[in-house]
Amino acid sequence: MDIILPVAGFGTRLRPQTWTKPKPLVSVAGKPMLEHVLDRILPLQPEKVIFITGFLGNQIEEWANKHLDIPVAFVEQPEMRGQTDAILRTRGLVDGDALILFPDMLFEADFSRLRDVDADVVMFTKEVEDPSALGIAVVEEGRIVRLVEKPREPISNLAVIGIYYIRSMSDLYAAIEEQMRRGLSLKNEYFIADAIQLMIDGGAKVISMPVAEWEDCGNAATLLSTNRFLLNRGGANSRTLEGSVIVQPSFVAADADIENSVVGPFASVGPGAVVRGSIVRDSIVEERAAISDALVDGSIVGRRAQVSGLARHANIGDDAVVAS
Repeated sequence: MDIILPVAGFGTRLRPQTWTKPKPLVSVAGKPMLEHVLDRILPLQPEKVIFITGFLGNQIEEWANKHLDIPVAFVEQPEMRGQTDAILRTRGLVDGDALILFPDMLFEADFSRLRDVDADVVMFTKEVEDPSALGIAVVEEGRIVRLVEKPREPISNLAVIGIYYIRSMSDLYAAIEEQMRRGLSLKNEYFIADAIQLMIDGGAKVISMPVAEWEDCGNAATLLSTNRFLLNRGGANSRTLEGSVIVQPSFVAADADIENSVVGPFASVGPGAVVRGSIVRDSIVEERAAISDALVDGSIVGRRAQVSGLARHANIGDDAVVAS
């Protein structure tokens, strides 16, 4: 199996963090989102991982080449024309089956069932209370028969979360070409749901598999929520610091400098960060940021940013300086 990771988007909902780094490299619970995703799929022992890059894609390439010890490949999507425009660019790199993941969320899923699955496509889903802002799947007699984007009427509560197993990528490529011939797009973007619907209409067996957990990382509020989730689920660590208190669950990098401060609960402090005379809670402080004489609560502080005197609920990008 190959892994396909479309990571070309601008990540506009996570700005200002994503002005200077691609969304998958934004930190949560002590490491980039992308690393959390790969932690969950590398046990499948994929043959290779293919990244579809775009804006700031060189950072993805540098990170992957440094951190992964399996074959990787990179293709570029120079213009944002949607999901299947991106996926089609992997043709020639994938011959058989593949797992496609859009890594702007974190999840807990059992992929072992894919080894013996009897289906052309598996769409991973999660039951939600309000599906109106999501894509949903309609299931009849164990098969997905219809995909609906942001339904006005609650015809199903099975949200499609952005993980797809394709048994034969050549079949998906053919469906994408047909999708483009028919002009099945929304605001000049092509979505994978339309391509898979064409496969369904052509007789493909498409089924749903549940995920145990699904955490969105699309904006600042959901990123902090996911940070809390991961810290509660074993992402925290423990350090003893003279003159400071670490309130669990929290993550503090081994080389972070914490002086006369209270860190936590639900704080993530990255490598090389400095926190002095401050309280940091329910926040993400990225690598080499400096916090002094501040109350940082419900906030995201980007790489190398400098903050003093701040109180509550800020979203500060890389290299920013904020003082009061």
